[in-house]
Amino acid sequence: MQKKTGVAILGSTGSIGTQALEVIEAYPDKFDLQVITAGKNAALLIEQAIRFQPNTVVITDESQYQYVKDTLWSHDIHVYCGEAALCQVVEATEIDVVLTALVGYAGLKPTLHAIWAKKNIALANKETLVVAGELVTTEAQRNGVNIYPVDSEHSAIFQCLVGEFHNKIEKIYLTASGGPFRGFTYEQLQIVTKAQALKHPNWDMGAKITIDSATMMNKGLEVIEAKWLFGLKPEQIDVIVHPQSVIHSLVQFEDGAMKAQMGVPDMKLPIQFALTYPNRWKTDFPRFNFMDYPQLTFQQPDRQLFKNLDLSYQAMEKGGTAACTLNAANEITVQAFLEEKIGFLDIAAINERVMRDMPVVFNPTLDDYVRMDKESRELAVKNISRL
Repeated sequence: MQKKTGVAILGSTGSIGTQALEVIEAYPDKFDLQVITAGKNAALLIEQAIRFQPNTVVITDESQYQYVKDTLWSHDIHVYCGEAALCQVVEATEIDVVLTALVGYAGLKPTLHAIWAKKNIALANKETLVVAGELVTTEAQRNGVNIYPVDSEHSAIFQCLVGEFHNKIEKIYLTASGGPFRGFTYEQLQIVTKAQALKHPNWDMGAKITIDSATMMNKGLEVIEAKWLFGLKPEQIDVIVHPQSVIHSLVQFEDGAMKAQMGVPDMKLPIQFALTYPNRWKTDFPRFNFMDYPQLTFQQPDRQLFKNLDLSYQAMEKGGTAACTLNAANEITVQAFLEEKIGFLDIAAINERVMRDMPVVFNPTLDDYVRMDKESRELAVKNISRL
């Protein structure tokens, strides 16, 4: 009998995490769920633990630890709390693959610990490579660890490259829906509201990533992530706006041939592929119907109006800790926008100021990334207070 794949899901209560649990539930003879974790959503974490019976759960919000522990004590499930616990639980012998679905910078340290423990990574946390791509990819190679992308765009690139790894990439095209403000003018963007920004036309995602999509920072982070995942130069990565979100991304090879991966917008497919590669398992996911999409359209993104995308290319060109600084500033400014402390266009404006004023550390260590993340956040907060 084939051994089940031991899985840890970091961020099981988020959009990716909940869909990953659906994938695992569909194949009870294939997967062995070992660990699930949450930040603050104790109620859903408890519900998931009772339903899926993992070996271990972690709640990073220490104020909710006792509540989770008391509720689960009769279910023979180990309960831990705090960020340090995240880094420890991923090292368990029974775990084969760690799905990192945490939001933001929080995904970096536990992903590194999983790599050091020689666990394969299913990566849905793009910030891990944005913040410390140089370190993470070096450590993955040193430890013989595979990083399988879960983002729909990077999964699409990866799927297009299967069977082509010996062929050189000329360019990749990451597709973008354009978000809820595609076609807006500068004047219109000045007065958009939080409620408008949280209405994504095609995808159902958490608040942070939805705002990032609206500002096109999400696509900028994906550009940086693609550089590290596929070993590309900035000029080999292009972004094309594709409102229908049917073509998830494309690869152009040296001979000019192009491959695209298509399908309905459904994150469960890239999640499953990351967990089952190199195999494709039969699913009952919705199938694509060409007649539902009689026209597929494409246009160039406006990198001046949606400045975050341009800032991402600048950070990639600078190298070192520049992308770490950009990501840190953006996490602060997005939260400020969600709390209605700043306007929509202030997000990119403050991000740009922080990038301009922070020094860049080249050949950074993990300590350098941690320090630059902290200082960049502090500078972003100062900029917000000046408005």
